[in-house]
Amino acid sequence: MDKIAVLIPCYNEEKTIAKVVADAKKALPEAVIYVYDNNSKDKTVEEARQAGAIIRHEYMQGKGNVIRRMFREIDARCYIMVDGDDTYPMEYAAEMAELVLDKNADMVVGDRLSTTYFTENKRPFHNLGNSVVRGSINTLFKSEIKDIMTGYRAFSYQFVKTFPVMSKGFEIETEMTIHAVNNNMQVENILVEYRDRPEGSESKLNTFSDGFKVLMTIVRLFREYKPFHFFGIISLILIALSMIFFIPVLVEYWETGLVLKFPTLIVCGFSALAAIQSLFSGLILQNIIQRDRKNFEMNLNRVYNDYIGKL
Repeated sequence: MDKIAVLIPCYNEEKTIAKVVADAKKALPEAVIYVYDNNSKDKTVEEARQAGAIIRHEYMQGKGNVIRRMFREIDARCYIMVDGDDTYPMEYAAEMAELVLDKNADMVVGDRLSTTYFTENKRPFHNLGNSVVRGSINTLFKSEIKDIMTGYRAFSYQFVKTFPVMSKGFEIETEMTIHAVNNNMQVENILVEYRDRPEGSESKLNTFSDGFKVLMTIVRLFREYKPFHFFGIISLILIALSMIFFIPVLVEYWETGLVLKFPTLIVCGFSALAAIQSLFSGLILQNIIQRDRKNFEMNLNRVYNDYIGKL
């Protein structure tokens, strides 16, 4: 088992990967540097190998697929994950590793948004998207994560081996954050400076399509992790709509003794029944989630015992 493993997912980063590997070796001399190539069409692999990294491959395209492979294959006491585009200074890595190794943190988030991100990043829609995602998750899950979409993080062995990777692309960071928050794992935020990509290096993130995927991931995980709240909101909306359309029918009945809008009355009834069904669905699913949380804690204990056995 490695003490510290630096994991660098890469796709077409020949201009920056050698510097990222060199900076990682300088910041963490005791670490093992792994570069996971995701079908690069340039000289990323050659540059990384020459810089001294261990090269591995993931042939299914997408950052989520790469992270699944990395987490499955590597055993380490502490994992540092950083992008290969040289936007994150590696001098913060030692402090992040210390929080995992000495302070029992399960995930350390490299917070760009509280420092230089909004001035360095030249893509305004990315800035807006990061703020929207952060606000949504912190509101829905009652958390205080400072940067949801950062690619600079540190993890414990227990987090890595209990994290079920479901996403295939860039929405993986959102999934990591919600997994940690929902399962009451220790999350720390550390301020890191952000620098925009050097000239000639292009982002693989599509602002609109990937942003939409991230928002859909938030909705999906909110439904899965907090079903009572999710279906409770739907129930409130349905019952509110039912009452809004039912009140005029009721007033008309009081005044005339007749129900002149039977179709409206029928729709209101079905809407109210759907609201009740949604509420009870949320209650049932919430009980299932409670059982799953107990199973997760038992699995976490097994993973911890496995970790102790490998030390």
